[in-house]
Amino acid sequence: MSDLESESAFFKSQTGIIDDDELKQHILSVWEKAYKVHLYPCTRRFASAKLKISRLPSYPHFLQLGKDRDAAIFLDIGCCFGNDVRKAVADGYPVDKVIASDLRSEFWDLGHELFRSTPETFSVPFIQGDVFDSAFLARAQISYAPSSNRAPVLRSLTTLTPLIGHISAIHASAFFHLFNEEQQLELARRMASLLSPEPGSIIFGSHVGQPHKSVRTSRRTTNGRDIFCHSDQSWRDLWNGQVFQKGKVQVDSQLIRVGRPDFSQTEEAYLLVWSVIRL
Repeated sequence: MSDLESESAFFKSQTGIIDDDELKQHILSVWEKAYKVHLYPCTRRFASAKLKISRLPSYPHFLQLGKDRDAAIFLDIGCCFGNDVRKAVADGYPVDKVIASDLRSEFWDLGHELFRSTPETFSVPFIQGDVFDSAFLARAQISYAPSSNRAPVLRSLTTLTPLIGHISAIHASAFFHLFNEEQQLELARRMASLLSPEPGSIIFGSHVGQPHKSVRTSRRTTNGRDIFCHSDQSWRDLWNGQVFQKGKVQVDSQLIRVGRPDFSQTEEAYLLVWSVIRL
């Protein structure tokens, strides 16, 4: 089954809309509302409708964590409509161990409209906030020893701070490339502080990359900034040595050339696909 076919099957199973034309019109009606919230490039070209998490090489490892670990809390950061959260739950990740977060709660609300659900029928808690805001996620040292504190009740949370050192899996796709080099390092450190020190705990995702670490001046973010891109090597060096103590994590990253119909024939687009696993 192709990616397009699997995504169509997923949307049909989640929405209950079987007819292709009806499903298309339903998605378009939600997208019109999403444009008014914030016009991210991935929203404009419908990339937000794609399933990212299940295409990642570390997805089986992630799903196994949900089965094997009693308190395997999963955070989808920058979750947008919640496509990947819903895919993980549909594939067996325990729904009571999942939490989602985004800067804009309107996208999560539109996700309920998109998938024809409610907070009662799809009970994953959502927290709105800015991960760079220390009132939302306090800056903390990365833990290398298990915490003696119990993990908080997810539904009771209003910030991510109580989850520091308690999260088994963090998914972050189409997220890091929204920020400059310095901010990406700070974001990585904040994500790392959330991660449980238990071996096998994972941060994974994908975003725009380049063969050489550089600023991509031909493409800009929605606020007009040039896009900073890591290479696969610089991304590994960032996590193994700058964020975590060297040798304490296994970092896998690969640069994949992808087709982008909105790019000119002279431009090349690359996706950095990666995972960081605690040893």
